[in-house]
Amino acid sequence: MGYSFRGDEQTELGFSASELTGALGDSVTVLPLLVALAATTSVSLAHVLVGFGVFQIVWGLYYGMPLSVEPMKALVGLAIVGSLSYPELAAAGLLAGGVLLIVGSFGLVGHLQRVVGEPVIRGVQFAVALLLLEAAVDLSLGAPGVAVAGLALVCLLALLGYRQSSVLVVLALGGVAAVLAAGVPAPRLPELALFPAGSPTISGAALEGTVAQLGMTIGNAAIATALLCGDLYDRDVSADRLSQSMGVTCLAAIPAGGVPMCHGSGGLAGKYAFGARTAGANVLLGVGYIALALVTTGALLAAFPMALLGVLLVVVAIELGRAAFEPIPFADHRALALVVGVGVVGLAVNVGIAFVLGAVVFWLLSE
Repeated sequence: MGYSFRGDEQTELGFSASELTGALGDSVTVLPLLVALAATTSVSLAHVLVGFGVFQIVWGLYYGMPLSVEPMKALVGLAIVGSLSYPELAAAGLLAGGVLLIVGSFGLVGHLQRVVGEPVIRGVQFAVALLLLEAAVDLSLGAPGVAVAGLALVCLLALLGYRQSSVLVVLALGGVAAVLAAGVPAPRLPELALFPAGSPTISGAALEGTVAQLGMTIGNAAIATALLCGDLYDRDVSADRLSQSMGVTCLAAIPAGGVPMCHGSGGLAGKYAFGARTAGANVLLGVGYIALALVTTGALLAAFPMALLGVLLVVVAIELGRAAFEPIPFADHRALALVVGVGVVGLAVNVGIAFVLGAVVFWLLSE
């Protein structure tokens, strides 16, 4: 049974079982990354969850559809593996937000995407996937038996047809283990403060991460998402408009303790696949994130099994790697080689350097 009401002709809110399951489609990669980030940096998970909850609701209502709100995966992935501290992550997010707001306001998103080239963007995705996989192995070494059991569970669920929701099952099991170890936390509101996890710090790593992230964001979170809005929901949403809303999100959320956030074609497709058809999915998910923030504590997070966290990162890394190669035609050997090359250089050297080198190679090959 569900309930719905219409606002204007472009906005509908539905609160049904399909909207609820659709909401979960956007949390498949979001929650594992946020838990991993909080476990490996000084970020406050409660503040981050509030930010995601608020902006799920804001952009769902603003666009009148179940638009996705996700972490900026390149920046968050670099922070998880230790390439960026949280202050550097905050600085990179603010820089990315400012750039996105400006380029979106001047209608420059499409121009920038054509300059960089999709194989380079996909190569950055592949590099982040490899880095997350490396971090997953390190986290799993402390309790290899738990990690193997977790991976076996993921494989079993995938064979049974529940591949996308398998990470939520593993996350729930880790949460239960943490509650058994640390006890049930009393609900409390996150502290109201400016940059509660540390003031932004601009560094070379932050600048390199920003450049790499902007390539991913422009290609996947702006242009690809704009296309999917039309394909899945018959909505005319421009990439420049999405760029502006992502800029606003970063500039507003990070000072309050949040992390860099963006829209994303993967999250939007996940919501649609799980049944979301209205902005009600965003409202339900936003309320859920905020409710979860009320019971998230440092002690609970510290009790989360690190080996299971490694399992979550393996699944996220595989999904991110798959998404990197999916749009590239198998017969396009030069594009595939560029994706692999950028990914390997990003793993071995630096994602920012890999992005710049990849862009130069792409430009030379295009001449």
